[in-house]
Amino acid sequence: MAKAKIAICYDFDKTLSTMNMQEFDFMEMAGVNKDIFWEECNIFAKKNQADGILSMMKHMVDACNKNEIHNQKQYFFKLGQTVKLYDGVLTWFDRINNYAKKLGIEVKHYIVSSGIKDIIAGTPIAKYFDKIYASSFVYDKSGKVLWPALAINFTNKTQFLYRINKGTLDVYDETINDIMDQESRPVPFTNMIYIGDGVGDLPSMRLVKKSGGYTIGVYGSAYSRNYLTELLQNDKINYVLKADYSYRSDMEKLVKNILETIKLNSNLKNISKIQKNKIDKS
Repeated sequence: MAKAKIAICYDFDKTLSTMNMQEFDFMEMAGVNKDIFWEECNIFAKKNQADGILSMMKHMVDACNKNEIHNQKQYFFKLGQTVKLYDGVLTWFDRINNYAKKLGIEVKHYIVSSGIKDIIAGTPIAKYFDKIYASSFVYDKSGKVLWPALAINFTNKTQFLYRINKGTLDVYDETINDIMDQESRPVPFTNMIYIGDGVGDLPSMRLVKKSGGYTIGVYGSAYSRNYLTELLQNDKINYVLKADYSYRSDMEKLVKNILETIKLNSNLKNISKIQKNKIDKS
């Protein structure tokens, strides 16, 4: 039987990390309170009718230029080393991969985030992701920002779920819009797990859940828990859990149960295909 292929897609800020990635060492360098930084980003976006993520990216680059940080690519990468992750995240991927191997299924991990790609790339978990979709820059040879390469906001996140679904992983690959039979897609939405923390993940969660996949809202605060609980009660997401990825945590138990379910469903589909093929040949 064909091996089931499963994609676990994660938001990053407050999903795997305990805070927004800018709220660790970056704010100290920028010399600004985090609340003021986000307020300034919002004011600029509103005044100029600009995308909020592009506004955030501009303010980060402005702060780097003001503080004479010329190799901004290297600086962003180093910021990744300051990001604090939730409990268990460092060993999570090996545990899930090992369990998937025992089940005889293939699991790949993806980031779909509005955060900065080079900061995520600097974290110790970057090596576990098959692809990191996040807001990014074009740099010159010295590492200085030339232009935004990609800005991922809450609505266009869904594009990258379709890329994973169809196997067209390159951001510039325009064949994403080509018609593809559901049976030919490498990762059916029914084999997709989306893990996120809030408002910015809602369109992605809706897509995955509506398409038969699994959505998990994770919280690190009472405010986030209340919001996610409301989504659960209104049938917008499948599950709500504390952002704890530790060994034998509720998160680990749930994801393992989902992997088992996907494997069983995949086996049943394969049996049906085999029977149909026999009938066709006869």
